[in-house]
Amino acid sequence: MDRNSQTSAVNAQRWPTPRAQPLALACLLAAAPLTLAAQDNAPRNFDEPVLARMLRSGDAKTPSLLLTKSGPQPLDTHEAVLDLRIVYTESKIWDPGHTRFDTVKLRSYQSPGTNPKVPFVAPTIVTAPGETVRVRLDNSLPKEDCAPVGINVPHCFNSTNLHSHGLWVSPTGNSDNVLLTLRPGVKFEYEYNLPADHPAGTFWYHPHLHGSTALQVSSGMAGALIVRGNRLPSNDRNGDLDTLLRDQGGTPYQERLLLFQQVAYACRDRPEPGKTLGKIKTDENGFWRCDPGDVGGIEAYDQFGFPGGKSLWELSGRYTSINGEVLPNFYELKAGRIERWRLVHAGVRNSINLQLRAVRAGAASIEGLSGPALDGWVTQNCTGPLLPQFEVAADGLTHGQAIEKSEIVLQPGYRSDALVVFPQAGQYCVIDGAAPATASITNAAENRQLLGLANVTATAVPPVADIRAYLTENLITSAKYLMPDGVRAKVVADLNDRLRLTAFVPHKDIATGDLTGKQELEFSIKGEDYMVDGKTYDPKSGRDLVLGNVEEWRLTSTVGSHPFHIHVNPFQVDRILNKEGKDVSVTGDPGDSQYANTKGTWKDTLFVKGGYQLFVRTRYERYIGEYVLHCHILDHEDQGMMQNVRMLVPDGKGKGIGNGHH
Repeated sequence: MDRNSQTSAVNAQRWPTPRAQPLALACLLAAAPLTLAAQDNAPRNFDEPVLARMLRSGDAKTPSLLLTKSGPQPLDTHEAVLDLRIVYTESKIWDPGHTRFDTVKLRSYQSPGTNPKVPFVAPTIVTAPGETVRVRLDNSLPKEDCAPVGINVPHCFNSTNLHSHGLWVSPTGNSDNVLLTLRPGVKFEYEYNLPADHPAGTFWYHPHLHGSTALQVSSGMAGALIVRGNRLPSNDRNGDLDTLLRDQGGTPYQERLLLFQQVAYACRDRPEPGKTLGKIKTDENGFWRCDPGDVGGIEAYDQFGFPGGKSLWELSGRYTSINGEVLPNFYELKAGRIERWRLVHAGVRNSINLQLRAVRAGAASIEGLSGPALDGWVTQNCTGPLLPQFEVAADGLTHGQAIEKSEIVLQPGYRSDALVVFPQAGQYCVIDGAAPATASITNAAENRQLLGLANVTATAVPPVADIRAYLTENLITSAKYLMPDGVRAKVVADLNDRLRLTAFVPHKDIATGDLTGKQELEFSIKGEDYMVDGKTYDPKSGRDLVLGNVEEWRLTSTVGSHPFHIHVNPFQVDRILNKEGKDVSVTGDPGDSQYANTKGTWKDTLFVKGGYQLFVRTRYERYIGEYVLHCHILDHEDQGMMQNVRMLVPDGKGKGIGNGHH
């Protein structure tokens, strides 16, 4: 079977049942990603994570069929079902620093669609507003004796649960309940019922058991979760951006999913008498190494952290992977084609500054290069100007205006949807750009790192001289063909006004007059204690909030910088004050653009710089129950930088009625 036939056959069982609208069906068919075979030597070809299988109701063995527009159609169950088995998996990961594949054995999600060449990345779940996602989790890890020394000491590495990061669903029962514990040998079915008004966007899922979260996520236990929408904007409500990001014939822009992971595996010496683990092996430069015959793993929290004030991830010499590949080649790219890149930072540690630069003409191959030689190649050959990226959504939530960025800064837990156009054929560097200390989680300057190479083929489209003008022209053309009569003129006028997208923002702005109260939150570290509001995590206490209230939160950090994440309800950025009290939510900081144009945007994860004051606003809507907020440096969360949130029923007097918590 040739590659095209293979792709068609696989896609026949991957896509969810379409709604009745023909345009939605066209969207699903056209957006199917290409799956490329991996090479046996690095750099490897780019593989997109496989999609979760969509099953007929009552038939757990037969996949739904979606062959052609006129071919067999499945029952319209509006359900996505995914079987995930958690096991130890042995595979290989490319180590550019030593130019060889390392054998590793890591905890991983395995499903019927797992790609055996890249097993340390979970399947992509695709669903839609109003649908149900069922994840049948089978914890087949070995049984363990894991009596914890303390609740905030990492423990029980074979126990787990599941979090649907960013979904607006219930936090209770068998929904997005991260207070459950699934021990080895336990099977459990999660059920996420997405409301009909759920935003369409890019989300993700990962383990979230306090004490083992960082270790499991860093092992590759993470996957993307895409909510697709076909709701056109009208005079009464906003629509889904998916309906605009198409050519004038209704074919969606090519999508490319990039799941970034930081797999902190290590090989160890023999343990000393009385100890269970040996020291991490290093080479003459101090970078982590694995010798022939070694099997790397992630079995302790000395593989995370900031020893001596430096990021252990950078000191390790490991490379951020994309969809399970280290230094992949990107193919199937065409000059002048508009693509939608869905970016997911599924790592636990360092910031990523995604940059795209053209490779210098005549550059030699990187094959066989490592260490300083590879760094030197990047310096000499990744010399083209920074290619603009136009971010249209963050954390799955559409912006009111496309934001032009020379680099997209991703902190752990962040997502970004960006429109990308390669102006002409050639090879391009995909880079994690160098970052100043103020821009990074490590609070130290970070070196740049090559993430992969993009190979762009020529087309009949002339070289694109002005990408902004090119995008604007194409989007306006699409709007004229695809938008309804009542809103077409408004959408076109918005696009002409600096690529505004106000007809597609999923939530209404929160005005000062809407506020009913305030909240304060402070991250801090004292010795070995990682704290929220001066306290380490205590599962018996928490923050009480009242359903229906609209509040402004002031977020600060006294020691270090931390990505703040809260479950269930997203928030809108109102203002960000730097150490001098200047609002940088529009202009950003000198040398650090990550806060630029964040004012008014919606998010569920936000980087809180030490010494800054971040003011965000949120509505507590629909769901009651107990969930959490925390730092998304996940080893910080495992060690206490987390707090329970109890959403209470209003009592009619401005306060809440307890939900049975004891």
